[in-house]
Amino acid sequence: MQLQDVNLTKEDVIEQTKKYMIETYERFPFVASRAKDMYLYDENDTPYLDFYGGIAVNSAGSCNEKVVAAVREQAGRIMHAFNYPYTVPQTVLAKLICDTIEMDKIFFQNSGTESNEAMIKMARKYGVDNYGPNRYHIITAKSGFHGRTYGALSATGQPDNACQLGFKPMLPGFTYADYNDLESFRAAVTEDTIAIMLEPIQGEGGVIPGTEAFFKGIRRLCDEKGLLLLIDEIQTGWFRTGPAMAYMRFGIRPDAVSMAKAMGGGMPIGAVCATAKLATAFNPGSHGTTYGGNPVCCAAACAQITDMIERKLGENAASVGSYFMDKLRRLPHVTEVRGEGLLVGVVFDIPKAADIKHGCLDRRLLVTAIGSNVIRMVPPLIATREDCDKAAEIIRQSVEAL
Repeated sequence: MQLQDVNLTKEDVIEQTKKYMIETYERFPFVASRAKDMYLYDENDTPYLDFYGGIAVNSAGSCNEKVVAAVREQAGRIMHAFNYPYTVPQTVLAKLICDTIEMDKIFFQNSGTESNEAMIKMARKYGVDNYGPNRYHIITAKSGFHGRTYGALSATGQPDNACQLGFKPMLPGFTYADYNDLESFRAAVTEDTIAIMLEPIQGEGGVIPGTEAFFKGIRRLCDEKGLLLLIDEIQTGWFRTGPAMAYMRFGIRPDAVSMAKAMGGGMPIGAVCATAKLATAFNPGSHGTTYGGNPVCCAAACAQITDMIERKLGENAASVGSYFMDKLRRLPHVTEVRGEGLLVGVVFDIPKAADIKHGCLDRRLLVTAIGSNVIRMVPPLIATREDCDKAAEIIRQSVEAL
C-alpha cells in the first residue's frame, strides 16, 4: 500500500483510528494534514496557532526547511546503519553537541525516556563498579516527570498520578524529596545514594522553575557527599529557556544531562551526555540500541541545532517569553505566570484549565492543561510578539466565555 494512493475522509480516519489503535490520548477533533513554522493545519487547511509545539519538539518551527532538506538528502544515502560501522552524521552531531554544551561524551538514544533510562543505568553502574553492589540509590524530586519506561517512571515523583497507577511496584532504589528544598534532599541521602536527578523546570509538575540557590546547593551537596548530579533536559533543553541547556542559568555543570524533543526537529532522537569519568561506566555489552544515532535522525538534529544557534533562537525565547509572560499576567482570573523563556505556565483562580484549553482549541489555538488550573505552553522558539498577542487574546476570550 502506498500512502499517496490512499484517499480517506476525516470520518474514515477517525473511525479507523478508533477501531485499530489502542487509544491513550485525548484526540483533537481534526486530522492534521500539514504543518509549517507556527501553524498546524487541519484537513480543510484551517490553521491552528501551535503553542503546544509538538510538545516542545518543533523549536525551530514545524517542517523547518533546513531540517527537511537534511532528512531528504540523508535518506537518499543511507537510512539505517546500526552502530558497528562509523557514520558521518553521528560523528558530526556528537562533536556539535559536546562542543556546544561543553560535555565530554555522548550516547545517542531514540527518545527522552530512553535517554533518562541510559542516564539512570550509567549512574547506577558507576556506583556499583566503584563503590560496591548497594550504591545505586537515586534521589529525585516530588512532582517531577522523567518518562514512561520503568526506570524513568520509577524516578518520576508522582506515585498517585495516572502514569504510575496500575503499573506498581516501581523499581527499587528511588526516593523522592521536595523540589527547591535543599534540606529535604540532604535528609534523603544515605550511604547507598549515588546520584540526584532533577529537571531545571518541572514541566509536567505545573511549570515550576528551580531556583539558582537550590541548584547551586545541590551541586555542592553532590560534591560534598561524592554523588553524581543528573539533569533531565528533555523538555527544557536546546534554547527553550534561553541558553542551550537550562541548567546553564545556574552556573553549574552536571555529571550527566539527558536531552531529546527539540534536538531532532521532529525526528525521533535523544541522547545522554556525560563527563569522561562517568562515561567509563558504559563499556561493550553494558548498553546498546538498534536505532539510536540513526543517520537520518542525526542529520536532522545537526540541521536543527545549527539553525537554532545561527538564528539565535535562545535569545528570541528569552525576549519574547518575557514579553508573553508579562502579557499573560494581565488576563482575567490569572493568579500567577511561571516559567522561563518560552516554557510558560499560567495559573488560574478557577479549576477550569481543561475548559480553557478546549475554548482555545475552538478558537484555533493549541495549548495543554495540567491539573485543574494550569495551562502550559511550549511554542516554537521562532514565536514573535504578534504570535504571543494573538495567543493571549484567544486565552482571554476562552476564559471570559466561561
